Amino acid sequence: MTVESTAARKPRRSSGTKRAAGAASASKAPAAKAVATAQNAEPQLVQLLTPEGERIGAAENPDNAEFVSYVEDISTEDLRALYRDMVLTRRFDGEATALQRQGELGLWASLLGQEAAQIGSGRALRDDDYVFPTYREHGVAWCRGVDPTNLLGMFRGVNHGGWDPNGNNFHLYTIVIGSQTLHATGYAMGVAKDGADSAVIAYFGDGASSQGDVAEAFTFSAVYNAPVVFFCQNNQWAISEPTERQMRVPLYQRAQGFGFPGVRVDGNDVLACLAVTRWALDRARRGEGPTLVEAYTYRMGAHTTSDDPTKYRRDEETQAWEAKDPILRLKTHLLASGGADEAFFEGLEAESEALGKRVREAVRAMPDPDTMAIFENVYADGHALVDEERAQFAAYLASFEEGH
Repeated sequence: MTVESTAARKPRRSSGTKRAAGAASASKAPAAKAVATAQNAEPQLVQLLTPEGERIGAAENPDNAEFVSYVEDISTEDLRALYRDMVLTRRFDGEATALQRQGELGLWASLLGQEAAQIGSGRALRDDDYVFPTYREHGVAWCRGVDPTNLLGMFRGVNHGGWDPNGNNFHLYTIVIGSQTLHATGYAMGVAKDGADSAVIAYFGDGASSQGDVAEAFTFSAVYNAPVVFFCQNNQWAISEPTERQMRVPLYQRAQGFGFPGVRVDGNDVLACLAVTRWALDRARRGEGPTLVEAYTYRMGAHTTSDDPTKYRRDEETQAWEAKDPILRLKTHLLASGGADEAFFEGLEAESEALGKRVREAVRAMPDPDTMAIFENVYADGHALVDEERAQFAAYLASFEEGH
């Protein structure tokens, strides 16, 4: 079953210049000051829509002029589509959290508060681009046409992903922290060698940026001029570890040491995320190598359903970020600009409830996972240790039936 998502834009085709090794040059770097140029530079933030819902154009902020040009084609209809994507993604995410609390899922990693970063970047992609996600990219999965019930099947334990990565150019979720950046880099190196006119994007969090795999991916992508965008959602907390304990400089500035640009974008601004990601993808397609995008956002919920953020976060902090809610921001803009009326919002509310109902019924109709399936397909052929573990676990399960 395919999801009922709406594309916010038509696939963007590049000018067609073939990439070549070593094609990146300083002369092609954007003039925007949001791109890090010195280690001690003050953090810059690309923002095109304020928390009050006001559009920021090139005249209001000349530093963002180049990025503004990447969303000049966005119509009112496109804005409504972006809003719809965020609302339905949040509704699905909330239903998944409720299902986990009801014992229907083993675990769930909520994206609450990060909808703009994911929908904005996800809608910047072309069909032939390839995505390497973590385990929280539910909004990007929505943009790539992955049915939400497939995601829930994995967290229920009835499948190992449930979709064909090559069918949507969307890789299976990666649980190992940071390893997908290496996979993305290798894939992008292959894209370059094939001479294909496409790009690769890798998603990860601020905590993952401290992993060695990410540093290795940065090194290889820079040396081989790989057409990859590293999209880091800095949601302020690596489980209970705040960003100020993870790094000494703003995260986006780390790219300088590896020889490619870094940009910090307002991760709660869907337009800015769309613009910056389009810009970074175009750089990759032109043969100018990798880019690090830091989407500065906030995880309004728990790290996962096994986490309790009240143990390490102040309520005042969460409330301050709730005022920057990405969905409320775009809704305010749509209402103020006359881009949508109450009938639109009411219709979307009904659609979101229908989605929640469909997801809920689909999950409850899923079979319980086969307790012995974990031992299958571990190796292509038989393995003595796996056989021994299978027998031990079977005996353990049988002990309950025997009343021991």
